[in-house]
Amino acid sequence: MGFFLVMKAEMVRNFIIMRRYWFRTITGMIIGYTVLLMFVLGIMSNRQGLEDYLTRGQDATNWALSFIIGMFAFGIVGMFTQGLQELSQSGQLEQLCMSPHGLVTNFMARSVVSSISNILTSALMIWLISKSVKGTLHADFVPTVTLLALTYFNLIGFGFMFGGLVLVFKQTGQIAMVVRLGIFGVPLLATERVELLPILLRIGAHAVPVTDAAICIKYVLIQGQMVVNDAGEQVFRSVFAHPSFFYLLINGVFWTVVGMACFRLMENWSRSKGTLGAY
Repeated sequence: MGFFLVMKAEMVRNFIIMRRYWFRTITGMIIGYTVLLMFVLGIMSNRQGLEDYLTRGQDATNWALSFIIGMFAFGIVGMFTQGLQELSQSGQLEQLCMSPHGLVTNFMARSVVSSISNILTSALMIWLISKSVKGTLHADFVPTVTLLALTYFNLIGFGFMFGGLVLVFKQTGQIAMVVRLGIFGVPLLATERVELLPILLRIGAHAVPVTDAAICIKYVLIQGQMVVNDAGEQVFRSVFAHPSFFYLLINGVFWTVVGMACFRLMENWSRSKGTLGAY
């Protein structure tokens, strides 16, 4: 019950900010769309001329989708690293610690609202990019929502783990930024060819929260869950039978349990030392 109360308060707060600063919201989306489109065009123009590139909309849509997945991961992890420090500096962290809901409930509610907002704006962004470069998106509602939920749980657990490190070690800015940039770059490189890597590298790649999420999301939205069989024909194969989907399920359980356990442990340790709100 406490989770939904906090989430409702966070939704109302975000709505008020969005309505009050509507000009910033609209201009931010326009600038984001322009920057992302230029980013995709810049990458593709290195391989072909612009006129040839415009006939390869699917490739451009793939890059744009990878970029947005990376930004989503970058933001979720940053909410626990940079966000904790900002709350401490403003004095909100100690108030949240003394509230009946606690830090975990508060950050879960904040991350849910932020994720939904990011997903809606990102969906609009990727649709505009796809239309601009004459690409095609295959919007299958149930698989897409399922994959987004699993991606969220992967990232939220990973974020809680790093949030716990911030509570204990305080100034983790450089390390946190390196990790966030690494998480951002993984979706740009994640393909099904990860299965061709040596065993240790393959395990490491699958352990990263967004690797299999990016592969599955691109498989649904870009490929339309179609594969080429031995006869050279395109046939439908559900993403729920894709090997990366099972890795995504395992990762979701692992990172959620490990991340929240680490956060609770480090929060209690920092609280016992009296340094929870000291940065």
